[in-house]
Amino acid sequence: MQEEHDTPTRILRALRFRPKGMTITEVAKQIGATRNSVSKHLEILQIAGKVDVRVVGNAKVYSLAQRVPMSAFLCFTKNLILILDESQRIVQVNDQCLKALRRSKDDLIGLTLEEAALPVVSTPEAISFIEGLEREQVVTDLRCRSDGKDFFYQMQAIPTTFDDGETGCTLVLEDITERKRYVRNMEFLARTAMELVDMPAEADIYQYIGKRIIELVPGGCVYVFSYDEIYQQFSLRATEGEGFHDGLIQILGRDPIGLVVPLTEIFSLPSGGSPMSLLHGGIKELIFYPEIGPEGLSFYDLCFRQIPEDICEEIRRTWNLGKVYITFLVWGEQLFGDVGIFMAPHEKLEDQQAVESFLRQASIALARRQTEDRLRRSESRFRDVIDSSPVAAAIIESDGRYSYLNRAFTDLFGYTLADIPTGRDWFRQAFPDPDLRSEAIAAWKADLAQAGRGTPRPRTFSVRCRDGEEKTILFSPVELSDGTQYVTCEDLTEERRAYRVLVGEITRLRQRRKS
Repeated sequence: MQEEHDTPTRILRALRFRPKGMTITEVAKQIGATRNSVSKHLEILQIAGKVDVRVVGNAKVYSLAQRVPMSAFLCFTKNLILILDESQRIVQVNDQCLKALRRSKDDLIGLTLEEAALPVVSTPEAISFIEGLEREQVVTDLRCRSDGKDFFYQMQAIPTTFDDGETGCTLVLEDITERKRYVRNMEFLARTAMELVDMPAEADIYQYIGKRIIELVPGGCVYVFSYDEIYQQFSLRATEGEGFHDGLIQILGRDPIGLVVPLTEIFSLPSGGSPMSLLHGGIKELIFYPEIGPEGLSFYDLCFRQIPEDICEEIRRTWNLGKVYITFLVWGEQLFGDVGIFMAPHEKLEDQQAVESFLRQASIALARRQTEDRLRRSESRFRDVIDSSPVAAAIIESDGRYSYLNRAFTDLFGYTLADIPTGRDWFRQAFPDPDLRSEAIAAWKADLAQAGRGTPRPRTFSVRCRDGEEKTILFSPVELSDGTQYVTCEDLTEERRAYRVLVGEITRLRQRRKS
């Protein structure tokens, strides 16, 4: 009997020195036991999870199971673990899981998942997934909501055999909330980067900023100010948050959009400090309730003292505002506005890095928009100057397209951009005779090659206008640094006509004298 009792130990000792495994016959021969006895004990050891078996041909080959004891697994893993029996009743749960679920072991052991009403694994989706478990381990992602926030877990359902031979499953839940949040934020930033690039000039970028911030901070209230560099003042451009804008209208008795605050008001606040430290300091957290923060800022101060204190207090109570996260929209040394995110006293701004990255994108977009706006105004002024000039002028792009004709040009020749969109169209209209056209084109190209950029190359041509009239024109083209040509045209028709008349009179006088 003692020998039979020691058989499992001797089997395990024999397998320890044969990592590739042994057949039943080899184990029986090694330990000096009968084949039937070894076979019976190997089956018990397999059920207990101490040995593994694989089939090689017609033989079963046994080896030591390389497994971590369940007790160690439960204690040291950071994942949440629940062990269920075949009826899906909870038989074991680790401390990490109890802490995350805020439950005790006595509350859970013996209950089914449905009875336990756990926030992650008791959903119909999770229970259906576990019920479909067969022999192979399966993995799925689960989502739950707690305290107004979304949490994500990756659940592994692993078929499990207990010491008594009964089967069940082990649920291993890994918290992947941060991973999901990171992916979501990267997708958000990629999307907003494209939207900012493609945003039309007439779109209100400040309202866009407010709406996107609410995507990242769905429970907050947001305001967005623009900054006017000329008048050195801020103007409220957007308020976002659930019922925030409409509620402000009701409390204030007017729409707050358009509220103007001088720059000096902001930097005179108790928390103002150095203007440059505020502009380039990133997101700054200011607490004003239930106690004023260390900087001594009240909600009345935060409203730049532009709203009566009693109304400020009503606003604060209505949305339970206790703190604000402020950042300025800055790129380089240019200030474009500022953004504030109000939150309740106990709340904290999550995804702060994503918020900062988005506001940096928005600042770059504002800088680009300002540059483009200045360029448009400069181009508009240039065209206004050229268009009001009495001298006929045209602008020809480096690829030969006519991009601009002023009024004097159209008055002189009768042609519009629709008539002569390219240089080829111009030469065909102005020089209908093929031979004269070829000569004019050759002369134009020769002058261009000889003069170089920045040097006028005047030349006189006789051209036909749209109404068929022939005019003598002095063309003075200049090639600019980017290959664009600026051409002015002076009508010499009357001067040439007067000159020919004068030459004719002189010729007749000479002939009379000779006669």
